[in-house]
Amino acid sequence: MRILLSNDDGVFAPGLAVLEDIARSVSDDVWVVAPHEEQSGKARAVTLHAPVRVRQEGDKRFAVDGTPADAVLLAVLHIMADQPPDLILSGVNRGQNLAEDTSQSGTVAAAIEGIRLGIPAIAFSQSRNFRRGEPIPWETGRAWGPRVLKGLLAHGWPKDVVINVNFPDVLPDEVAGVEVTRQGLRDESIVHLDQRQDLRGVDYFWLGYTGKLSKPPEGTDLRAIYDGRISITPLHIDMTHHAFRDRLAERLEMVD
Repeated sequence: MRILLSNDDGVFAPGLAVLEDIARSVSDDVWVVAPHEEQSGKARAVTLHAPVRVRQEGDKRFAVDGTPADAVLLAVLHIMADQPPDLILSGVNRGQNLAEDTSQSGTVAAAIEGIRLGIPAIAFSQSRNFRRGEPIPWETGRAWGPRVLKGLLAHGWPKDVVINVNFPDVLPDEVAGVEVTRQGLRDESIVHLDQRQDLRGVDYFWLGYTGKLSKPPEGTDLRAIYDGRISITPLHIDMTHHAFRDRLAERLEMVD
């Protein structure tokens, strides 16, 4: 099996090293094509108005001066064009990609770009900041990732689905289990805006997220992570609200 790895934290990120260990648990044919610099929050952005450069960093290892989507496109359509990957793995992201975060995540976007190209894909993220003051437990993904990956490959998933895996912010022996979840929704915004001034008195802003927890229902990705379980969420890119679409169609018949 030929596996392509990418991420949004950059080609030198510690989570990518964890992902390599996960991938090598099922294959020796592992390629890395990832952004040269961190691209968190870029979602599915594609660079259309500037050149995108590629540098080889080692055997089967390339850095792309662009977004996660750029990296996957260049990998599949150019670098690995003679033999495209059978599977794309993205991550392991430095921080959770849960609930509404998934639509902004470059980690999830790299996986989505894979399914758009007809290649099965999984996004992996390591939750953090739930055990404040302690290092990110990368060993949790390294210990549990191969088990999750092998289980998913054994059962498979539809071609229009991307799998979103989040590891909880606990040590490997503290993981409370694995749960297949649905995408949650926080009960209030966690976006934080910090207004500052530069030395010339001109305002500028830092945007970020607070660590405040919500009160999610059972069955959601948020609840699983809060409770120390690994969350596995099947996602797809059809954003249509089908139930309301039917109601809206009925209501607008009179407009014809």
